[in-house]
Amino acid sequence: MRIVDIREVAVPLQGGVANSVVSFDGHRVSLVALVSDVVRDGRRLVGVAFNSIGRHAQGGILRDRMVPRVLGAAPESLCGADTGLIDPARVLAAAMRDEKPGGHGDRASAAGAIELACWDLLAKFHDEPAYVTVARGHGRSPVTEGVPVYAAGGYYHPGDTVGRLRDELSGYRDAGYAAVKIKVGGVPLAEDMVRLEAAIDVLGSGSAVAVDANGRFGRDEALDYARAIEGYGLRWYEEATDPLDFDLNRQLAEAYAGPIATGENLFSVQDVKNLLLFGGIRADRDVFQMDAGLSYGLTEYARMIALMGEHGVDRRSAFPHGGHLINLHIAVGLGLGGCEAYPGVFQPFGGYSDGCRLRDGRIRPADDPGFGLEAKSGLADEIARLTA
Repeated sequence: MRIVDIREVAVPLQGGVANSVVSFDGHRVSLVALVSDVVRDGRRLVGVAFNSIGRHAQGGILRDRMVPRVLGAAPESLCGADTGLIDPARVLAAAMRDEKPGGHGDRASAAGAIELACWDLLAKFHDEPAYVTVARGHGRSPVTEGVPVYAAGGYYHPGDTVGRLRDELSGYRDAGYAAVKIKVGGVPLAEDMVRLEAAIDVLGSGSAVAVDANGRFGRDEALDYARAIEGYGLRWYEEATDPLDFDLNRQLAEAYAGPIATGENLFSVQDVKNLLLFGGIRADRDVFQMDAGLSYGLTEYARMIALMGEHGVDRRSAFPHGGHLINLHIAVGLGLGGCEAYPGVFQPFGGYSDGCRLRDGRIRPADDPGFGLEAKSGLADEIARLTA
């Protein structure tokens, strides 16, 4: 198998939502296609992926650095010696040639899009869903009954009202989501508490509601919110502070007894190691949200999960950030604790295809070959244009 072309297009996110730090009005996502020399039904087999949601497109890094490196590599150097098929780890190594250690920022998601497209290509070659390929590649059996899922929403909207929030969350509940996540930190604490109490009322329990500050708070505000929400028994308190301030995360964990979630902005094994060593992690309750699409792909992400195990943290503590099909397949293939969904935001990438089955708070991928992105409403059109 050879890669004969790599294409990228920046696709705008739809909808005008914001968290406490970022408005997503101008955000675009890099959609990547790896074109192979394998022909099926008169068409070349193509692997497709993207660099997750909530980060900017990485066309410059891809076009100027990574794509030329991969296409310029000796074809046999990108394949497994025993299979002759594309090896995602080898492709990642080629994309990262001449990159210095450290600097795990935008390049991590650029590389992640290429690496994940390799998994989609392999799954399509075997004519199977990606979760089967992912599980086999890591010596595991997939979680065939699916994994727990929660609906991520509760963003701030122009002219927002608590009534609109209640309607949104009621829609998620009625669709079968047993848990939700809402944003905090974008309005004063008192207003956020009104929103939180409305969410708890709709879902019926604090244990079904998580809150996410997107790293907005300093020490004092993080602790103020911790004291305010302490008695509600929330599902978790997410990314209250800067994601790389591990000592502040430790202080928060000492002050707040409930579960703390973090990790979506940690892009390397080294960062996760520092969180485990210095972040005050409590293995019996805290949640890890690293995202393969933001952190060099599944090769690096699987190493993060293995590192968690070495530090006594069960892989079921991992709930990847991202709310989309790629991370659903990864969660099912690796046997993680669950995943999030973006059923109402971040289209055309957010949420799942119609063939995915949501029941009793669990989600199971459809059986489309690969990640099934071509079966996702709206995204299918973008892929068709990119791969034409």
